[in-house]
Amino acid sequence: MSGHSKWSTIKRKKGAADAKRGALFGKLSRAITVAAREGGGDPEMNPALSLAVQKAKDANMPNDNIDRAIAKGTGAGSEGENFERITYEGYAPGGVAVLVDVLTDNRNRTASDVRYIFTKNGGKLGTSGSVAYLFDRKGVIMVPAEGLDEDDLMLAALDAGAEDVVREGDHFRVTTEATDFMAVREGLEEAGITYEDANLSMEPQNTVDLDASTARQTLRLIDALEENDDVQEVFANFDVSEEVMAEVAG
Repeated sequence: MSGHSKWSTIKRKKGAADAKRGALFGKLSRAITVAAREGGGDPEMNPALSLAVQKAKDANMPNDNIDRAIAKGTGAGSEGENFERITYEGYAPGGVAVLVDVLTDNRNRTASDVRYIFTKNGGKLGTSGSVAYLFDRKGVIMVPAEGLDEDDLMLAALDAGAEDVVREGDHFRVTTEATDFMAVREGLEEAGITYEDANLSMEPQNTVDLDASTARQTLRLIDALEENDDVQEVFANFDVSEEVMAEVAG
């Protein structure tokens, strides 16, 4: 498991996501609007929009907000908004590779903000292609383990096309090829299996082990990036032991 996944789980348990729900809804709305603009407003015909809408529903975003975001993307009330997708690449303390996916209406502002966040937190913004090759696009579905039969999950996931199912603490991690993600997620739903989180992710091919001091610096950088309004996702290739994570999160 990547250390970033562990940290995200801890933050959810602490309720940090609820504290930032307003900012989260804004980011989700932007993703829905852009997906609708690029591929149309019907989620059944637009996989990117279907994923964006599902993420919004998973975050308990009201249906009215979702509908308004789709309407913006299909031409209603979208005047003056011209978002573009950009991926920034850089390094966190300890040589950790970092990918930052953004949706922005001002490339210069966002580039300046991202560069500042890296520099302020002991990292360095890199050039295009400097770290992207270290990651693979995958689907990741996190399923709570409590009360779940591992064999049932394994059968449902593999039958739907999953690559792998592994136990990670109190969750199972289901990994898929990016192209199979939607089918596997739907397969789990049809089997009555409840997941906690389902996303397309950039999964690291290898990870960098961090001590407590470097982990604090790296997590501070990632948190600062995630708090930026233009940033949609942050991926990194670090790992930490359970002992170090407990020390950092304590």
